[in-house]
Amino acid sequence: MRAWAVDPDRLLVRVERPVPEPGVGEVLVQVEACAVCRTDLHLAEGDLPAKRPGTTPGHQVVGRVTGGEGVPEGTRVGAAWLRWTCGACRHCLGGRENLCPASAYNGWDADGGFAEYMAVPAAYVYQLPEGPPAEKLAPLLCAGIVGYRALLRCDLPEGGRLGVYGFGASAHLTAQAAIARGAVVHVVTRSAAARKLALELGAASAGERPPEPLDSALLFAPVGTLVPPALEALDRGGTLAVAGIHLTDVPGLNYERHLFQERTLRSVTANTRADGRAFLDLAERHPPHVTTRPYAFEEAGRALGDLANGQVNGAAVLILG
Repeated sequence: MRAWAVDPDRLLVRVERPVPEPGVGEVLVQVEACAVCRTDLHLAEGDLPAKRPGTTPGHQVVGRVTGGEGVPEGTRVGAAWLRWTCGACRHCLGGRENLCPASAYNGWDADGGFAEYMAVPAAYVYQLPEGPPAEKLAPLLCAGIVGYRALLRCDLPEGGRLGVYGFGASAHLTAQAAIARGAVVHVVTRSAAARKLALELGAASAGERPPEPLDSALLFAPVGTLVPPALEALDRGGTLAVAGIHLTDVPGLNYERHLFQERTLRSVTANTRADGRAFLDLAERHPPHVTTRPYAFEEAGRALGDLANGQVNGAAVLILG
């Protein structure tokens, strides 16, 4: 099969590999589409240390089961970032499997969806509806799910004022989920195209700073210098959740200006399967407008380059089906 792999000296390299053999409790998925995540870019650029040489990235996968056990062949499924947890540690038993110390991830610990086939544990795939095109479903599997987790972490009150910093794949889906729940959303981004999209999707404002104090905020841009101004924009008792797996260093954090008056700074670590099911159920009841830019499978390197250069409005998606 055709696949892409992370090379220590290059962004991505095309490889030919045998179709994987699913192990015990795993299914073989023929990939229809795989959305491109900033985490894939961090892995390729070395910001996220590789777990193994020659890993195939990709963890927002839509495809069909063609073998293995646990899910009937022909079923349309999605594979997301979370691949496996131990199920026995105190975090797993307490409903916080995203914090499992032994957790494993698609496209990092094991080969992911930048390939024609991937093997994945059956207990960690999501059954997907038949109707929507794979290109529109793929971004929901991480940009949507992890964004939903971040929305839970920022303690947004009903009808509250939410700031969204950065407006890429995850942010544009999360903002819609917040608006559907009655929030007033203010988007902070320098991109003119992103500002236009934010307003079209129902944001109350889109500019360089929020026009009013915020109850909650989400930071999607992996830029540590944004943390102090995002905290300062919070009202008393507000919460900022950092939604990415990677963040540059945070300079100039001042307790009185940025954290006093019970402001809270939180991180977001992956998601639980319950988060995934809850978000996909929400998306089925209230279908979001998913803005995508499709790329042919052979254009994976260009997709990562465009993402790095801020040239993707919405989500980049590799099309295989």
